[in-house]
Amino acid sequence: MPALLNWLLRLLPSNPICLRIVKGGSTRTRQQWIRAGFLGTLILVMLLMLLANFSTAATSLRSLATTGSMIFAFVSLLQVLLVCLLTPIFMAGAIAHEANPRTWEILLSTPLNSLQIVLGNLFGRLFFILTLLIASLPLFMVLRFFGGVPGDSIVGSFLISASTAVAVASIAVTLSVTRSGGRRAVFVFYAGVVIFLFATYALDQLLRSSIPGGDGAQWTTIMTPLNPFLALEVLLASNSYVPRSGEEFGWLTRLWLARPVATFCWLCMLASAGLILLSTLCVRIFARNGQRDSILRSILPRRSSTSSERPPRPVGNNAIAWRELHRDAGNLAGLIGRWAFLAVSLLGMTTLLWVHHDGGMDISSLRTAIGFLAFAQICIVMLTAVNLSATTVSREREDGTLDLILTTPIQPAPYLAGKRRGLVRYLLPMMLAPILSLLLAVAYVGADGFGTAVTSSFTTSAGEETMIPLLPWSGVVAFSIMFVPFIGFCVMVGLLWSIRSRGTIGSVFAAVIIVGVITAVLSGCVSGLFMRFGIIGPMIASISPFSILHYALEPTVWMELTSKDQFGETAAVLLGALVCAAGWTTIAILMHRNMSRTFMMTVRQLSGR
Repeated sequence: MPALLNWLLRLLPSNPICLRIVKGGSTRTRQQWIRAGFLGTLILVMLLMLLANFSTAATSLRSLATTGSMIFAFVSLLQVLLVCLLTPIFMAGAIAHEANPRTWEILLSTPLNSLQIVLGNLFGRLFFILTLLIASLPLFMVLRFFGGVPGDSIVGSFLISASTAVAVASIAVTLSVTRSGGRRAVFVFYAGVVIFLFATYALDQLLRSSIPGGDGAQWTTIMTPLNPFLALEVLLASNSYVPRSGEEFGWLTRLWLARPVATFCWLCMLASAGLILLSTLCVRIFARNGQRDSILRSILPRRSSTSSERPPRPVGNNAIAWRELHRDAGNLAGLIGRWAFLAVSLLGMTTLLWVHHDGGMDISSLRTAIGFLAFAQICIVMLTAVNLSATTVSREREDGTLDLILTTPIQPAPYLAGKRRGLVRYLLPMMLAPILSLLLAVAYVGADGFGTAVTSSFTTSAGEETMIPLLPWSGVVAFSIMFVPFIGFCVMVGLLWSIRSRGTIGSVFAAVIIVGVITAVLSGCVSGLFMRFGIIGPMIASISPFSILHYALEPTVWMELTSKDQFGETAAVLLGALVCAAGWTTIAILMHRNMSRTFMMTVRQLSGR
């Protein structure tokens, strides 16, 4: 075989690292469940939407085409959302495991070159995401029989999802190669993906401009090629979200604004190629320098210790809680990150209120911007809580710390209680970010916008006109009451799967999926109950942080329900928040008791192979 052909084959088709990861992952039951769950979710959504539309409309070729187009749009959005959620989970192994310097030392001692090492790690894990996308193609082809779904849209949707997966995977491998990885970097990875998606989407909403005589249609913006959901919106809603013609612009501007889907795919490919090149160079550089620390740790100054002893520190009644609370001891970046998240959140809300006060944003736009900011904050806090709690026990099992802890007199109940208490206290600065941001908006309303109108008129179905505030204080107070207990429940779910899983990746994946499904089901069901059960809707709105946020930011919902009884509505919301907070706390306590009872048995079962 020619040497050049052999070199090309060793890059990917016969790459030993890629083959090892694919072969090892394909034999695990978890991979089968992931594929089955992914396809099952898409099939279930398609069937439910088909049944719902066929029950309300006559079955004709036109209705079939309309139904097929609507199902394709929803399933395409769901597929991109699942890719954005699953790709960081699959690639977390590249960050947490391969970032170990010993792992890289073993890889560098093999005959593999740097490019083979990087591509093997990248496409070995990316293979599972791409197989999910390929497996979903037959479902989209079935929708073509209904009509209304062009083949170009199917191909474009697949390319957007695949490009997103490749870009996110390349970032993960770069974090691993540059030793910027580690278990803390998994959180940064999650948070970075969420913040980028929400920030670009929010900026796009602010920059959109209407087309003259376009019946409400809007032009694409410079943010469109940067966000997969915006690029997908161009395919799915080409009549309302229209690319610019671009004849009067240069070639780059014309490509950016007139062909946002192609631009997004090319940007992802070029960015991935650049990150792969950077990773290839960094593999040997770090090995040659003998560096074992991350780039950030090497830059930050270290304290010089002149003594082998240090004064004792008070740890309180539970040493495990103290240990979890001070997990950032010696790591300045982690400590700064939590408080910087709170500071940036308050600064962002202050900026939005200032823009509105200065006349650059109306009430409707301000509500939308506040919704994007709060939604992103909640997602980041939930992902952080689940990630930290889902790795706290499994991490100790992997590095052998759990075996040492079990030799001490501490019992399972105080051990788990310390984990829960320490994690909740550790996350407190982040949990305060959405709460204080929304309270800052309520204070702005209470101050009458410092001379700027903070109310808007609303006409009910009965023809009554009333004034509604920017945010109802009752909804924000209800959110503040239930948010901390809900995050405590998320922590307990992460702890549960951290105990039951052998590794950190499996525990994070299971916990994220369970918390995501529970939150999505509760939020969707409660939001649909607002207009059907009168005052009962506001009472159960606090069962999910997203449903109570929807309640606070959609005044047209609760004004239709309680325009004649605002006192009853306020009392119902606050009472519901107290009941929901007590419910989440009770569930967390019951989970703690069950985990304490089965802790030793579960640990012993997982320790034996």
